[in-house]
Amino acid sequence: MEFEENIKVAIRGLIDHKFRSFLTMLGIIFGVASVIAMLSIGEGAKRQAIAKYQDLGVNNIIVRDKELSNEELEEVRAKFSLGLSINDANVIKEIVPGVVDVAPQAEKDSEIKFADKSSKSTIIGITPSFIEILNYEAEKGTFINEDHCTRNLKVCVLGAGVVKTLFQNQDPLGKMVKIDDQWLEVIGVMKTKALFTETVGELASRDLNNDVYVPLSTFNKRFEFENKLSSEIKQITVKVKGSEHLIETAGLIRGILNRHHYNNDDFSIVIPYELLKQEEKERRIYNILLGAIAAISLIVGGIGIMNIMLATVIERTREIGIRRAIGARKTDILSQFITEAVAISITGGLIGIFLGVSLSLGISLLTDVSTFIRVYSVIIAFGFSVIVGISFGYLPAKNAANLKPIESIRYE
Repeated sequence: MEFEENIKVAIRGLIDHKFRSFLTMLGIIFGVASVIAMLSIGEGAKRQAIAKYQDLGVNNIIVRDKELSNEELEEVRAKFSLGLSINDANVIKEIVPGVVDVAPQAEKDSEIKFADKSSKSTIIGITPSFIEILNYEAEKGTFINEDHCTRNLKVCVLGAGVVKTLFQNQDPLGKMVKIDDQWLEVIGVMKTKALFTETVGELASRDLNNDVYVPLSTFNKRFEFENKLSSEIKQITVKVKGSEHLIETAGLIRGILNRHHYNNDDFSIVIPYELLKQEEKERRIYNILLGAIAAISLIVGGIGIMNIMLATVIERTREIGIRRAIGARKTDILSQFITEAVAISITGGLIGIFLGVSLSLGISLLTDVSTFIRVYSVIIAFGFSVIVGISFGYLPAKNAANLKPIESIRYE
């Protein structure tokens, strides 16, 4: 029997038994759809994680002032360490080889007010290097520049979340906002940023969209810390030329700061590149597990194909006997039933692809879960469905091919 004839017989069998064929396909349909949906969720999570670490700068080294209790701060200060300082940032820039630039920043939690509205925010004193090193972008207006810092100007740049809370449909540029007892002019608005979570290690968990940026010189002159023992700055972001020497550079920075801080453990060093690699490894394992769990339903679908094909062989025993009697070979019968099994799996796979893509898009549109469909996930899911059809269709096909013609014709 020719291959084209096998396909015709397979299609005719699907059409003649529509409901039974659909029930047989369900396992394949849900299996393919779940594989695509699961992998798209995993890929979306991976891209979100990568974006988060790119916000920190993969060629950066971040030095953070440690959160210490009052007793611990008093003990550290008694041992002559003043905490992170602008001088530390300057020394790192001058001494450490391969350093492109540094961005010191001071931080303070406060409340920002406009008219009758207010928003809890983190006030961050920065230098112009900040926006270059951390790849931040202003959506409107301008960012803090050298002139603002030199002249200690009372200006600020607002995060997207602050603007949404305070100004809603108004243009914030040129407006005056109040932070503590200081009035500052809004000169810019930042683009929406990803949230930092606890997976960023030593970095605090917060919504970057609620940050407010002011010149570091203005911050030091106009704002006071609640705790007099607090460090002059909260963080130093160090940008290096390439990622290949990040570990060595971080070790050198640690050695310099240990000497400056008299070996007090009052700072931590975070390397986003290393965190990113660890995150990618974990996400890869996560995706494999999701795909493996989803693939179980494909195997269940394959078992369903095998059961139906075994029943079909029994049902069509006389037909098989007649075909063998008029000259059909074992290979013809074998290929016929394998073709039918593959036709079921391919049809189910195509429906499953449509359902899986629709499900992924629906999850992304209706929930906060980010999804991203990769072509390879569709190919893997569909390819696996075809392999399942061939694998689980082979045994029934072999049984059909091994039936003896005379006994098959006599079968009732």
